[in-house]
Amino acid sequence: MHMEARKYVWEGAIPLQIHLHVSEVTTLPPPPPALILAPRIGYLPLLVGLIKPYFGSSLPPGVDTIWFEYKGLPLKWYIPTGVLFDLLCAEPERPWNLTVHFRGYPVHVLIPCEGEDSVKWSFINSLKEAAYIINGNCKNVMNMSQSDQVELWRSVMNGNLEAYLRVSSKLKLVTVEDDYTVKLNSSSKSQQGTGETDFAGQVKTGRIPVRLYVWSVSEDFDDLEDAPDIDCWDKISFINRPVEVHTEEGGKCFTLGDAIKTLLPEYFTDKPLFSDESPKLEDEEMNLSSEDAGSNKNTEVEEILYEHVTRNAEIKLVRIQGIEPKLEIPFSWVVNNLMNPDYFLYMCICVRVPEVNTV
Repeated sequence: MHMEARKYVWEGAIPLQIHLHVSEVTTLPPPPPALILAPRIGYLPLLVGLIKPYFGSSLPPGVDTIWFEYKGLPLKWYIPTGVLFDLLCAEPERPWNLTVHFRGYPVHVLIPCEGEDSVKWSFINSLKEAAYIINGNCKNVMNMSQSDQVELWRSVMNGNLEAYLRVSSKLKLVTVEDDYTVKLNSSSKSQQGTGETDFAGQVKTGRIPVRLYVWSVSEDFDDLEDAPDIDCWDKISFINRPVEVHTEEGGKCFTLGDAIKTLLPEYFTDKPLFSDESPKLEDEEMNLSSEDAGSNKNTEVEEILYEHVTRNAEIKLVRIQGIEPKLEIPFSWVVNNLMNPDYFLYMCICVRVPEVNTV
């Protein structure tokens, strides 16, 4: 793991310009927007301690649960702030203009949030899910001492990478070895004449927790600023599925592009569509699940991806931690350096899917 890269991820922040919704302003003149630097790995509800005192004198009596919106779209509080930004701002907007509400919580769109405790347990549940994917069980997370659990959560809230690594190392959540490091080590052993088998001649597997947000568009665009806005969550397909990494014989790297093809097979098939030989894509095989911040229950399956199945789809954008990496980069490097503290790799992808004319 490259500590320098991990450090950049943990220090990453997004400048926010937060406006109090006009319907909740009770003073004249209205308060100016609050300017806040929000950690990428953090969550919007954790900013309440800064925002509420700032707007407190302008709020109406009887404050409700805080929530945020961007261009009229309520923001899901359990998605990391950096992921929300990468997903909703194809052309990065700095500062990111958000609107904060203290009333009228949209229960039809957002699950309830009771403040920091809700965010904490959402994070812990994600960690349990990741542990189960990696090790086949989540015993190490379940058996964490109360002090370790508190220290782990505080390290995420405070952006303290050193404290996080100290506690998370006890969980023994090893994802997959970096292909570059493996090759260097195997080459060194070969030169030393130890007689050990070169790793490049073996097959290595690993299960990687991945959360993929796919935004499908039918129209083409050359510049990101021309990309259509996302005005409702129904336009986003959420895929919560592990990727099994194979280091193939001959030392061929499993790339980011390989991982995306594994996650989105309906966009990358070499066989003719709708032929007798073409295998049918079953929902169970795709393992698509809706998001659930408070538990590991799968309540809904979004099937937007299946509406226009075509191999003529074009990837317009892949963004991870604010970076737009090349598809040829080893997936192991991406995982080890760009995953979030809950051990999930979050990827935001925009795919252009030409409309299919059906007879």
